[in-house]
Amino acid sequence: MLTLFFVDDLPTTVGQIYEFDNEDANHAVRVLRMKAGDLFMLSDGQGSWSQVKAFAVKKKSLEVEVMASGFQEALPTTITVVQALPKSDRAKEAIELLTEAGVDRIVPWQASRSIGKVSEKFSVTAREASKQSRRLRIPEVTDIATTQQICEAIKLSDLAIVFHESTTTKLSDAISSHNVASLLVIIGPEGGITPTELDQFVEAGAKVALMGRPILRSAHAGIAAVAAISALLKVW
Repeated sequence: MLTLFFVDDLPTTVGQIYEFDNEDANHAVRVLRMKAGDLFMLSDGQGSWSQVKAFAVKKKSLEVEVMASGFQEALPTTITVVQALPKSDRAKEAIELLTEAGVDRIVPWQASRSIGKVSEKFSVTAREASKQSRRLRIPEVTDIATTQQICEAIKLSDLAIVFHESTTTKLSDAISSHNVASLLVIIGPEGGITPTELDQFVEAGAKVALMGRPILRSAHAGIAAVAAISALLKVW
């Protein structure tokens, strides 16, 4: 698969000559050692893409020609993951894994037992992980949300699932329909979701499910949840 980079002013006309000169271009020249004749992909991060061929390599940029272009439609199910904030390194890892899983929106949550803090670099992490995983749509990373805001989001979702070790309900039993346009997944902190928070989510309409027998780290639980639900909903 061709290497992917993001640009703000994506060229889409076949035969068009384009000056690729942002930070990604600098990386392509200095780190990846791209040369004339190399093919790679450019995207606007919102589904549009162009396959380009380099024909002139400069100190920090490349001149390329557009060989083909197109648009990748979004999947029928929009997936939002509410991620309670773990410690800084774990938070970055969670953003990377959720991006690789194909999540559309990541909502950092300052749960009662959260120990991490929101970083302005979360969006950068999502962008870099999108390049690594060759996804043409960069997930949105929102501002930190309160428990009340998450309850409101639950009410607006077709299906909201909160994972908690206290329940005996299997994930497969919590999903009764494949017709889900808006999915919300809630992942708690390392210290667990408090009984009060869980009651609020259930009252707002969320289903509580068990994610197997092993207890995953908060940063790892999201990708496991999204993978399982995507398979059950036939998104994958």
